[in-house]
Amino acid sequence: MKLRKPVQFWPELFLLLLGSLCASASDFDWKLSRGFPAPAVPANNPMSSSKVELGRHLFYDSRLSINHKQSCASCHQQKLAFTDGKARGEGTTGEIHPRSSMSLVNVGYISALTWANPTLDSLEDQALVPMFGTEPVELGLKGAEETILQRVQSDAVYQKLFAPSFPTEKNPFTIQNITKAIATFERSIISTRSPYDRYRYGSEPDALSDAAKRGEKIYFSSEKAGCFQCHGGWNFSGSVRYAGGPVTETEFHNTGLYNLTGKYSYPERNTGVHQFTGLPEHIGKFRAPSLRNIVLTAPYMHDGSIPTLEEVIDHYRAGGRSPGNPNQSSIVRKLQITDQEKSDLIEFLKSLTDEELLKDPRWSNPWPDTPSP
Repeated sequence: MKLRKPVQFWPELFLLLLGSLCASASDFDWKLSRGFPAPAVPANNPMSSSKVELGRHLFYDSRLSINHKQSCASCHQQKLAFTDGKARGEGTTGEIHPRSSMSLVNVGYISALTWANPTLDSLEDQALVPMFGTEPVELGLKGAEETILQRVQSDAVYQKLFAPSFPTEKNPFTIQNITKAIATFERSIISTRSPYDRYRYGSEPDALSDAAKRGEKIYFSSEKAGCFQCHGGWNFSGSVRYAGGPVTETEFHNTGLYNLTGKYSYPERNTGVHQFTGLPEHIGKFRAPSLRNIVLTAPYMHDGSIPTLEEVIDHYRAGGRSPGNPNQSSIVRKLQITDQEKSDLIEFLKSLTDEELLKDPRWSNPWPDTPSP
């Protein structure tokens, strides 16, 4: 988990070049804003409109939980930028999870999924975790594979959607194809239409307020906030992957949330990358999430322990909530910003909200008789 150089701001010309290089990466129409690259797509699960539509139905279908009480959308709600507004996730059996539900917006660009697993980089594999995982229970489907397939195969809607999504398969009703369709839908959820995008890449100089423009300078200033050092690049997430692009190393950071006495300096169920590597130096290190649509995804941090953006900034102004943790990133230091600069920074973060994303029918609930979460 070595620390790479901070991801600097990408000039517009480079981003436009990137988009032109990736435009032919797939016949699928991503409906990308001008200049943005297409996500990387695995060769064994190509994009198609029919598969995205199938995945959308599966994503919102509560029959994919053992007790019909939850769907993927229960923890990833479109109106909240595909989060759930809770400090920690809650499974279909009521089990409270140790971490919060991450946003699925632009997840196709993320090089390592979840908060702390450095090896989980496939959306197809990740879909298996909420479906069949037991620590914690999410959808609770372990041991019920045949039951789920029967539920899906007996539905008239799915009988129309599976065949064109997997046209070369004699029997497309498989668990693997369910996860492929869900992953395809998730990969299609792209946010590139925020006021900041229109200002920076869309030649709309009035898309941002003066306060937000001042906040941009503070965000990208090493002397001021320096937020870009962990949340850099056009996705505001640090490392990214895209069609035709290089393999990048995912960054994980200890942001000084805890410094407990005892065996670990972080709560035992939330030791970050350490849970997968067992290395003491990885205790408390988590992936930096994208800051796109950040005002919609409260509460914040991996365990939802900071309620508001104002308090997040105060956390960094103090140099961490529990300074002195031996693994705390050297990037996390006391921010030397005034109250006015803090206000401007928040205005900039607000400009990363893509309002169209929240109501775009491509990603909405397709089941007319089932209310959205």
